[in-house]
Amino acid sequence: MILPSNSSSPTEVSEFLLNCFVRSPSLQRWLSLPLSLLFLLAMGANATLLITIRLEASLHEPMYYLLSLLSLLDIVLCLTVIPKVLLIFWFDLRPISFLACFLQMYIMNCFLGMESCTFLIMAYDRYVAICHPLRYPAIITDEFVAKAALFILARNIFFTMPIPILSGMLNYCHSNVVENCICANLSVSKLSSDDITVNRLYQLAGGWTVLGSDFILIFLSYSFILRAVLKLKAKGAAAKALSTCGSHFILILFFSTILLVLILTHVAKKMVSPDVPILLNILHHVIPPALNPIVYGVRTQEIKQGILKLLRKGL
Repeated sequence: MILPSNSSSPTEVSEFLLNCFVRSPSLQRWLSLPLSLLFLLAMGANATLLITIRLEASLHEPMYYLLSLLSLLDIVLCLTVIPKVLLIFWFDLRPISFLACFLQMYIMNCFLGMESCTFLIMAYDRYVAICHPLRYPAIITDEFVAKAALFILARNIFFTMPIPILSGMLNYCHSNVVENCICANLSVSKLSSDDITVNRLYQLAGGWTVLGSDFILIFLSYSFILRAVLKLKAKGAAAKALSTCGSHFILILFFSTILLVLILTHVAKKMVSPDVPILLNILHHVIPPALNPIVYGVRTQEIKQGILKLLRKGL
């Protein structure tokens, strides 16, 4: 859809069109099934984890509150992105209102930052549990989790608010066709006739500052954990700690790596198909939410027992 050439105010734009995989419509049909299954898995697994922690009194501890927060963030991210993508795939419902587009943009950026920060707090929790076990009850308390949650909210609300504001202030005078399945900041901003240098710089600087610093601190935490684990002399203690922390770190690495690949494909967009970054963007909003509750939750013995206990009560 091409807007009238005399449009000079962003308020005159009533909607955008999300234009994804139009060069290969068969890809939409092939993707819709695995994407639907991943979405159902993510929603079901995270909901189960939340309900189990809420109803099982023995799980009312700081570590499980952090898991609840991660599950809540995963649910919001999935609901923000995947239903709209599936509506495009199934019914070609590509229009999205101006306000809905920028709201989606804000939630995606804000909640991805919150998830990264939650991984950091959880890595610190594991660091204290393994490297300073005697001090763990005094450091990781309900008050600590409450303060951590407030920090996660405040930091990401503050850092990501300018992203939709800067994009919303631009003039959209010509095309309103977004070459993406989601309202990614730069995919929308480049439709404007204005200079978007500030938008690009803020997205890049903000992303590297927030997500980059989180990953560095997470990597340091697991480095200290690895060093402490290798010193454990109790039989099987090192293997158990490595198994738990290793699976956690792999998920965090996957979360960070897919973001890095997404950035690199945008930088080298002339060398890859335009559909690749779009596909990575979609998968990044559904694969980690589907895997997180399984690795963090189901592999934790206490949560597994809590789920089984609830199932027995239901039967």
